[in-house]
Amino acid sequence: MEMFAQFSVEGQRMYGMLHTPDGSPPAQGWPSVVMVHGFTGNKVEGHRNFVLLARRLAASGVAALRFDCRGSGESQGDFSEMTVSREVQDVEAAFEYVRQQPGLDPERVMLLGFSMGGLVSALAAEKVRPHRLALWSPALPELWLRHLRGGLLPPVVSDYGGWPLGRAFLQEVVQVRPLEVAARWGGVAHVFHGDADQTCPPAWGVRYAEALRCDATAIPGANHTYDSLEQVEMLHRETVRFFKGL
Repeated sequence: MEMFAQFSVEGQRMYGMLHTPDGSPPAQGWPSVVMVHGFTGNKVEGHRNFVLLARRLAASGVAALRFDCRGSGESQGDFSEMTVSREVQDVEAAFEYVRQQPGLDPERVMLLGFSMGGLVSALAAEKVRPHRLALWSPALPELWLRHLRGGLLPPVVSDYGGWPLGRAFLQEVVQVRPLEVAARWGGVAHVFHGDADQTCPPAWGVRYAEALRCDATAIPGANHTYDSLEQVEMLHRETVRFFKGL
């Protein structure tokens, strides 16, 4: 079953889609996954990756919530207001929403983050305590250093390919420490990374795996957005296996 989802942070509504398995839930409720999109992304993601994975999870007995962070997709707020800490708040609100849903197990809510969503998820894990954490091609703050030419912050809002990128985002993102926070969390995790990723190099995935003390899966030939059917199939198959504890 797929149903419209909405919840709020600081008076701004976020919109998403909740996918649940068919049939009656088990006594303790279905496990679930909260999915966090990347920088300038949304709850669908490239190649409909989040839609397809959510439906695959539901078919295997795991619910999934994919949603737009504030300022992205269909959710309220402006992209110029987006910061890492605001998206961490969005993840906290998404977990609170899922944990209140009938038929879902509040103790087995898991977390998936892609690209910048991986960075955000690593920071949020300590707060939301996911049952399991999966990162797809996680970003590090270094990704945005090129926007700080000469070490100087740009104007209040700069034009990032048609996106109004706020100064507050750049000011904050270079100061966050996702690897340190991830290392403190210490839960069950897995990192997935394309071995030909030129946006977030595979070495970043290794660094996350070392911080989380977990395994990493390389997707052969995959770039940052997994641009082949074979790569997408492997990514989805292995991610579902991890969330089901197989």
